[in-house]
Amino acid sequence: MNLRDDRAGRLILSLRQRGVTDPRVLAAMESVDRAVFVHEKFLDQAWEDQALPIDCAQTISQPFIVGLMTQALDVQARHRVLEIGTGSGYQCAVLARLARYVYSVERYRSLLAEAEGRLRTLEIDNVITRHGDGGLGWIEQAPFDRIMVTAASPHEPTELLKQLKPNGVLVCPVGRTSVQILHRYVGQGDGSFRRESLTEVRFVPLVEGMATEP
Repeated sequence: MNLRDDRAGRLILSLRQRGVTDPRVLAAMESVDRAVFVHEKFLDQAWEDQALPIDCAQTISQPFIVGLMTQALDVQARHRVLEIGTGSGYQCAVLARLARYVYSVERYRSLLAEAEGRLRTLEIDNVITRHGDGGLGWIEQAPFDRIMVTAASPHEPTELLKQLKPNGVLVCPVGRTSVQILHRYVGQGDGSFRRESLTEVRFVPLVEGMATEP
C-alpha cells in the first residue's frame, strides 16, 4: 500500500465512523485523488479531514462535509445533477463518479478553468461546465434529478427548487451568518417540498452575478 492509499483509507474510515456510511459515496471519494485539487503548499494536508483555501478567497470543502452532502443527495447512476459552485472541482469529481451527468456552474472564470483542467487530468468526461451566476441555476438544462449548492444561500433557494424534478432532491446550506444550516429539500411530487435540517456548516456565501476577473 502506498502513502496515498494509506491516507485515503484512514480518511474513509474516519468518515464512516462519523456517519457517512453509503458505500457508493465512500468508494467515489476514495477513488478521487484529493491532492489533485489542493494547492501545492497544502499537499501534505490533502487527505486530512479539513477545509483548505483555494484561489479567489474560496475553499475546498472538508471531506466529511463533502461526504455528508453527497450522501444526503442520494445520487443514482442515471441522474442528471446540477452543482452550484464548481470551486476546485473536487465535489464535482465525486458527484461525477455517481451520476450520469454533472452540470456545474462557477462565477469565477479562473477557478472554472483550473477545475476543468483537473477533471481532464482525472479523465472525467461526464461533467458539463458553465461560467455564470449560480443563483440562477441552469434553466436551459432543467429539470434536474438532483441539485447541490456548495455556497451558502441567504434564503431558501426558490429559483433552484423550480429547476428540480417533482421527486428530486436539493441540498444547500442556508443562512446569512458565518454559520449556516445545511438543508435537504425533497420534492413531494405535487410541487411542494419537505425540508430537513441536517447540521450546522460554514460555507462562503452564494453571491449574485458573475465575478469580475479573476
